[in-house]
Amino acid sequence: MSTPPELDRGLVIASHGRHVVVETPEGRQLICHPRGKKNQAVVGDRVLWLASTDEGSIEKVQERRNLFYRQDELRTKSFAANLDQVLILIAAEPEFSESQLARALIAAEAERITPLIVLNKSDLAELFARAWDRLEPYRRMGYTVLPLGLKAQGDSGLSALRTQLQGRSTLVLGPSGAGKSTLINRLVPGAQAQTGEISTALNSGKHTTTSTRWYWVDGAHSTALIDSPGFQEFGLQHIEAAQLAGLMPDLRTHAGECRFYNCSHLHEPGCGVIAVVDKQAGGPGISPSRYRIYGELHAELSQAPRYY
Repeated sequence: MSTPPELDRGLVIASHGRHVVVETPEGRQLICHPRGKKNQAVVGDRVLWLASTDEGSIEKVQERRNLFYRQDELRTKSFAANLDQVLILIAAEPEFSESQLARALIAAEAERITPLIVLNKSDLAELFARAWDRLEPYRRMGYTVLPLGLKAQGDSGLSALRTQLQGRSTLVLGPSGAGKSTLINRLVPGAQAQTGEISTALNSGKHTTTSTRWYWVDGAHSTALIDSPGFQEFGLQHIEAAQLAGLMPDLRTHAGECRFYNCSHLHEPGCGVIAVVDKQAGGPGISPSRYRIYGELHAELSQAPRYY
């Protein structure tokens, strides 16, 4: 009986279509293809692969700690696996969407991934102050919220951010215009060159940007940043409406105070959540904007088709 071929271990550091780039423990990078019809591996996956000439095939995706993804009616978009935290980068200008911020936080909570909110463009003093005030409910919930000024003089928050990233694998998420590419290039010198090399390999010379990309920040390979494509929508259709309040810390704190165990927190008498919604922003209870987002998401997820 023939001996089965020995499989090598690797880390998926980039993906494009059906192809991925795998990095070996020695630092070698090579293109790998899925064994089946569908590519199940995502950036951050630890995989077992089999060599074939100068490329390889993914034989097994090892068990994940988590998977950060979004889902709408048409498709599921996986960002990355095995994350320590998700950095949600927003900016004072253009004005950020609180609904999109809330959706990203809920997706992180669902996978038990620590979120980190970073507000960029501290050099725009008036706009920044206004945006910082809008984030008060999130600081009150216990989320870490950091100021950043990538175009400002001096350090402008970069050192504090580096401390939060140290020793962790962090997905960088954010809308276009927030400064994501600038941040990656500040923290990972040569990031653009690395991306160019991989794009060339994956696309036979065509410089198509890979959708998600893993970068080592330090030589010891203990700190990693994962760049992700910008997005306009963030679907949560993998989450049931009944789960929603438990994934929003400000609502979760008071959900146990409701008269009814299956309270929707929308209209029931004796609801512990409704009782603490502020009549105006800035008070100690649940902010009106957060409660409005909850209502909108609850309605959206109640109507979402379920696929089992």
